[in-house]
Amino acid sequence: MAKSYFFVYRTIACGLLLGAGAWAQTSVTVTRPTNFAVSPRLSDLHDAGTGAFVDHEPLPIPHPSAALTPLSDTAIQRSFGPLVSATNGVHFDAIGANGSAPPDTNIAVGPNHVIEMVNSRYQIFTKSGSSVLGPNSLGSLWAALGGSCSTANAGDPVVQYDRLADRWMFTQLGALSNPYSQCIAVSKTSDPTGAYTLYSYPYSNVLNDYPKFGVWPTATNSAYTATYNLFNGGSTFAGGQVCAYDRAAMLAGSPSATSVCYTISGDGGFLPSDLDGATPPVNGTPAYFMTWETTSSLRMYSVAPNFANPSSSVLTQLPDLAVAGFTQPCSSNCVPQLGTTQKLDTLSDRLMYRLAYRMYGDHASMVVNHSVTAGSSIGVRWYELRSPVSASGPFSVYQQGTFAPDATYRWMGSAAMDQAGDLAIGYNASSSSLNPALRYTGRFPTDALGTLQSEATIQFGSGSQTAGLSRWGDYSALRIDPSDDCTFWFSTEYEKANGTFNWSTHIGSFQFVGCGGPPTPNFALSANPSTVTLSASASGSSTVTATAINGYTGTVNLSLSGCPANATCSLNPTTVSPTATSTLSITTTASIAPGT
Repeated sequence: MAKSYFFVYRTIACGLLLGAGAWAQTSVTVTRPTNFAVSPRLSDLHDAGTGAFVDHEPLPIPHPSAALTPLSDTAIQRSFGPLVSATNGVHFDAIGANGSAPPDTNIAVGPNHVIEMVNSRYQIFTKSGSSVLGPNSLGSLWAALGGSCSTANAGDPVVQYDRLADRWMFTQLGALSNPYSQCIAVSKTSDPTGAYTLYSYPYSNVLNDYPKFGVWPTATNSAYTATYNLFNGGSTFAGGQVCAYDRAAMLAGSPSATSVCYTISGDGGFLPSDLDGATPPVNGTPAYFMTWETTSSLRMYSVAPNFANPSSSVLTQLPDLAVAGFTQPCSSNCVPQLGTTQKLDTLSDRLMYRLAYRMYGDHASMVVNHSVTAGSSIGVRWYELRSPVSASGPFSVYQQGTFAPDATYRWMGSAAMDQAGDLAIGYNASSSSLNPALRYTGRFPTDALGTLQSEATIQFGSGSQTAGLSRWGDYSALRIDPSDDCTFWFSTEYEKANGTFNWSTHIGSFQFVGCGGPPTPNFALSANPSTVTLSASASGSSTVTATAINGYTGTVNLSLSGCPANATCSLNPTTVSPTATSTLSITTTASIAPGT
C-alpha cells in the first residue's frame, strides 16, 4: 500500500508590474506531492487500459497586443543552401493511433534505448527500432500511485533522459477536470524498464495546461524545470507558470520533493531551459524560461531555486531581446495538405519544444524555434542565443533566421545542437501538393550566420488528415544521442493514408559530417534554381554545383532518380571535380501527368 503525503505552502505578495501587460508573482509557490509511491518494474506491469483519453485542445495563450502587430521579416531565407551535410541513420515507425488526437509526440534517447510518449501511450525501443516494452497506456505507469494519474490518461506527456544522473523521467497531466495535478515518474536506476518513484503534485481549481519539462543539473540548485499555462476552472487564462522541482530529492526517492513556482499573469507560452551534452551549466547558473513576447522580441526569466529555504528562491526578469520582426500566422486551419480542403493548426502562439541549452568552451548556447508567416506560406523562425561562460550570463541573440526557401509550409519544429556546434531543426512540411512529411535541415558553425543548408526527408507522408480535424502536433522532439553527442533523433506525426484519428509516428536519426572527429574532406551539392516548373512539351534546366569541403580533392559521380514518366532527364557532365558544375536538363512530353 502506497503512503500519501500532503503539504502545500503558498504566499501571495503584491507582485511586480513588468510591463507589456505581464505581472509576476514575486513570492514563491511551494508545493510538495499529495501522493507518492514506488512502482513495480515496468516490465512486470499489467496494462489493462486502452490508453484513450478525452480530446484536449491546448487552450490559446494571450500575448500583449503589440505582439500581434504584423512586421516585415528581414531574417527570411528565401533559397536553399547547399545540400544538408548530414547522413540519415536508423528510421522506424513508432506508436500509432489509439483513439486520441493529436499525439503530442516526443522522445528521449539514452545510451541504449529510445522512449516515445504520445497521447496516450508510451513505448520503449532499442536504437535499432525493436520494441522492448509497450505500447502501454500512460496511466499504467502510475498504477501504484492510484488516483487520476493512473486512470485519466490526460496526456500532454513529456519524457526525459537525465544524462548526468543516467535516469529517466516521465510526466503527464493528472486530470482534465478539477482536481487538477501533474504526474511525474523518475526511474530508480538506469534501466528504463525498471521501477520508478511516482509523484502527483496538486493544482486545485487551476488547469496546468501544456506542461513542458527540462533537466537543469547544476550543483547548488539542481532542478527539473517546468512550464505551464494556467487556466482558472480550466477555461480562464490565469498566466504562465515557471517551476523548478528538487531534482536531487527526486533522484534519491524522497516522498516530499519540493517544487518552487512563480506565476506570470497575462503572459504564457514559456519553455524551460533543457541541458544537452555532458557539461553542466556553471555552478549557480539559474534556470532560464523563455517566450516570444511581441512580434519583435523574446522575453526571459530566470529562477534560482533554493530547496532548503524555498522563500529564498529568486525570480528575475531579464532584459527583453530584440529579434527580427515577424507576423504571427493563425494557430488553426492554416496549413494546406494534398487531396483535402482540411487545413492543420500551427500553435503559432508559442515557442516550440525544446529550449535546448549547451555548454561550449567559451560560451553557452540556447536554440529554439516557432512558426511565422513567410509570404504566402509558413516558415520556421529559429534563434541561437549565446552568453559568456559564467553563472550570470547575459544572453544575447547570436543569430536568427526564418527558413522558408520555397512555398511549402514548414511548422511544428524542434531544434538542438551537437557537440561540434552543428545546429539542426526537425519539422513537418506540407502543401496543397504534398502530404505532411518529416524533414530536417541544419548548419555548420562555419556557415554564414542566419542561414541553413538545404533540407532532407526523414519520412514521406502518404496521406492527409481529413474530416474536420485541424489538430496536429501539438509538439515534436529533436534529441541528441548521449552515446556520441553527435547523432540527432527526431520524431513527430504523419499520415499513412487519408483519414481522421489514424495518425502514425516515426522516429529517425541523422548525423552531420565531421561531428565527433577531425574535419572530414567532403563535398556539398546545390542547385540553381532549386525547383523547376514546366508545362507539357517544354524544357528546363538547373545548374548543379559540387563544392569542396575541408580540402576535398576527389571526384563526384552524379546520377539521377525519380524522373517522371513521359519526361527525359539528363546530367552533363556526370563526373565533376569540385568545385565544378553540371547541367540538369528536363524535357516533358505532351502526355505527362500533372505532379511533382
